[in-house]
Amino acid sequence: MAVKALAKGVPMSPRKVAEVAALVRGRSVEDALVILSHVPRRAATPVRKVIESAKANADHNHGLKPASLQITEISVTAGPRMKRYRPLARGQAQPFQRKSSHIRVVVDGEARQSKKVTAKKAEKEA
Repeated sequence: MAVKALAKGVPMSPRKVAEVAALVRGRSVEDALVILSHVPRRAATPVRKVIESAKANADHNHGLKPASLQITEISVTAGPRMKRYRPLARGQAQPFQRKSSHIRVVVDGEARQSKKVTAKKAEKEA
């Protein structure tokens, strides 16, 4: 079962974030976290956080084994842009845009075995 996590409005250029995301595409979650902890780019931090969030969602909400998780999809898209102005000589102003990005991670893995209900627990519930 595919589990996803999103980070919206990350204040970095989508191109810069996509370069870091390409390093971990298709790898296991554990490998990806090790790789991202050693990447000296600022964009590695939000990508690592989204992968950790997807791992927690898979473990806590969907009952998947954390050791078996694989990154099936990781995509970076452009978010909203803020229009700003930079001062120039002779009282001029030059427009520029502060870019942001959305990061989407989809992980998939092996389901954890559910715990069997014992006779004592069934009696307590009844």
